[in-house]
Amino acid sequence: MTEIPRRTLLAFGGSAAALAALSACATPVAAGTPAPGAVAPDAVAPDAVAPVAEEGPPPPPPQAAPALERVPAPSGTIDSLPGDGSLLAWTVDDGTSTEVIAAYAAFAQTSGIRLTMFVTGTYFAWDENVDTLAPLIASGQVQLANHTWSHPDLTSLPDAGVRDELVRTHDFIGDLFGVDARPFFRPPYGFHDDRVDAIAADLGYTVPTLWYGSLADSAEIPAATIVDLAREWFLPQHIVIGHLNWMPVTTVFDDLRAIIAERGLTTVTLNDVFTSEYHP
Repeated sequence: MTEIPRRTLLAFGGSAAALAALSACATPVAAGTPAPGAVAPDAVAPDAVAPVAEEGPPPPPPQAAPALERVPAPSGTIDSLPGDGSLLAWTVDDGTSTEVIAAYAAFAQTSGIRLTMFVTGTYFAWDENVDTLAPLIASGQVQLANHTWSHPDLTSLPDAGVRDELVRTHDFIGDLFGVDARPFFRPPYGFHDDRVDAIAADLGYTVPTLWYGSLADSAEIPAATIVDLAREWFLPQHIVIGHLNWMPVTTVFDDLRAIIAERGLTTVTLNDVFTSEYHP
C-alpha cells in the first residue's frame, strides 16, 4: 500500500446532512493543554511526609467474545447481521470528542459492551485515546473500522480522492493501534455507488457497512431522545449507528445498557460475527 503521511492539516468544514436519521459530523474544536508547573525542591518542608496513594480495585478482565458460529464476510453492502438471533452490533462513528471516546471506552470496560468504532482519521481525539483504547482493541472487545480521512461524500470525489480517503485512515489505524481495519468501511452519510465500492474493494475494503437504526447523535441532541431512539432501534440482528461527538449519550449509558438487558440482546463486533482474510 502506498505510504501516505499520517497527518495532514486540513481545512475541513463540518456539514449537516441526513440519511435515514443520520446527520453529518460536527467539526472538532481544538483545545490546548497547559504544561504542568514545576515545584522547586525547597518548596517542600524537610519533614513533610508524602501521602500514600490508595490503590483502587484492579480493572476487570477483558470481556470474552461470545461463542458464535462465524460466517464469511459478504462482498457487498450490509446493514444488519445475518440470520435470526439476539445479536446487536452497536457501532459508533467519527470521533470529534476526546472525552466522548474516553467515556465509551470506560463504559465498555465496566459493562462488557462490545463496540465497533468507525474511525475518521483527521480527528485528533483518536491520537489522544491510544492508551485508553489499546487494551480493549487488543482483547477484541472494541473493533476499529474505516470511516475515511475527512468525512466527505465519496461519490463526489475522483477515483484518486476516494482511494486517498480510505488509504490514509487505513494507515493511520495501523500506525496508531497496530490493527488492520479491513474489510469494513462506512461511507460518510451512507453515500456510495458501484464505482466507490470497486475502489474500496481493490484496497481490501469489500464490505460497505450501513445501518438499520440510528441514535442520530452526530449533532448534539437531548439525552432523552437518544434513549427513545435506542428503544426504537436496539433490536435483534440490527446494526445501529451512534457517534463519538457529543456528551449527552455518555449520560445515559446505563439506560442504553438496560434496554439491551431487557431485550436479552448480546452486543457483538463485526469481527465477532464475520470472518475475513484479515481476521480469520
